[in-house]
Amino acid sequence: MLNCDPAECGLHPHCLASRQHSWRDACGVFGIYSPGLDVARITYFGIYALQHRGQESAGIAAGNGQTVRLHAGLGLAYQVFDEQTISGLQGNVAIGHVRYSTTGGNVIANAQPMLGEHRSGRFAVGHNGNLVNARALRDELSARGVQFERTSDTEVICQMIAHSSAATIEDAVEEAMGKMKGAYSLGIVTPDRVIGVRDPHGVRPLSIGRLNGTGWLLASETCAIHTVGGDFEREVQPGEIVTLDSRGITGRQVCDPDRKACCIFEFIYFARPDSHIYGKSVYMSRVRMGHMLAQESPVDADIVVPIPETGIPAAIGYSQVSKVPFSEGFIKNRYIFRTFINPDQRMRDLGVRMKLTPLREALAGRRVIVVDDSIVRGTTTAPEVELLREAGAREVHLRICCPPIKYPCFYGIDTSNRGELIASKMSVDEICEHVGADSLHFLDMKGLVAAVGLPKGSFCTACFDRAYPIPIPKEIKVSKFDLEEEKAGV
Repeated sequence: MLNCDPAECGLHPHCLASRQHSWRDACGVFGIYSPGLDVARITYFGIYALQHRGQESAGIAAGNGQTVRLHAGLGLAYQVFDEQTISGLQGNVAIGHVRYSTTGGNVIANAQPMLGEHRSGRFAVGHNGNLVNARALRDELSARGVQFERTSDTEVICQMIAHSSAATIEDAVEEAMGKMKGAYSLGIVTPDRVIGVRDPHGVRPLSIGRLNGTGWLLASETCAIHTVGGDFEREVQPGEIVTLDSRGITGRQVCDPDRKACCIFEFIYFARPDSHIYGKSVYMSRVRMGHMLAQESPVDADIVVPIPETGIPAAIGYSQVSKVPFSEGFIKNRYIFRTFINPDQRMRDLGVRMKLTPLREALAGRRVIVVDDSIVRGTTTAPEVELLREAGAREVHLRICCPPIKYPCFYGIDTSNRGELIASKMSVDEICEHVGADSLHFLDMKGLVAAVGLPKGSFCTACFDRAYPIPIPKEIKVSKFDLEEEKAGV
């Protein structure tokens, strides 16, 4: 069902993400400790709230005091689970996961959580992020006789824990953290507890919540905590291991980071707008991005139009400062991710038209400011501008909520090779001409950081400025950079 080529397919969930943006969401992790409640059912709704972070597979593992049971499959959460599968996952603790493939392909073997067997008992692990030294760790384990059945870096983490001689899972995780390099926010379940882990730079978010006064929650985003009726407690700190069990929260600060480096794209695009990261509202950060865009690049126009969904808060913010009226300009087909029917060539060629329909009544004869979160390859921006022109827009002015994306990500976001990123080979004026807009402005770094309201040093901004906070092995880097560029240090 999912064995198609993203370059050819235009409708499958995993292909749509690649085709539309080439900039795909991080995975989502959810965990719960709450004796007496239907933890698997609550976990299902938790990962449902995190579905935007991954649409390729979903899974839940539950602990019943004796062992850990797992159900996982390809597809969206509602396709993987039903009443029968949820009822078969009894216990007091559980973790859930939604995935898109960064390291390792989209096959059932790579669906998460993944089961492992440690000397202290069975466990399951779900991973959000990407290890940059996974290959070296895999080779080291293979040399010790460890057999691998999958292709993802999560299996490397799982095997490191499983083959540790440490007395407890927490000790095994601490041992592994001394070797792992890259981005990892982990949810781990044993028969009687949930463990949360965040890498020393905190690249991916991970938060703790309280449920009904006695239960505890773990989630990639605070929106999932609130969805199941919980209250946000605090974030898992970079470099920290937390255990949620009958004792409450037990934290262990394993690594002190050189600096925090949360992915700033969580604020621009990845996180749901009703989430909070570092105590900052994602929604209000996006509204302020619109404020900053209006201040940096005002233009005479009749309406401000967002590219749904992530462009909506910033378009509202732009309208607030510019006093240009906000208007819907596109209607998004909200069921585009639901189809698994292979498209014919005509449907593939329609591309963006399958996802967005312009509102002619709002656009005809108008000078339009269009607010979008980012431009990655530029392959969807030009068709969007064309749709606006066809609907009668007199002028189209693009305003983008981040600086130009020039460099690939190695920390859990499946970006293109550098040569496929339009801003790596074209100036702003050239991009503007290429996509057919009347004007184009990218929010500068100063404005972006001000919109979020935290120091620049709190974030990873490598996709804009190549300041990678975690060193990238050369053999990994050359896979996304041109080799001659690497030799020249471009």
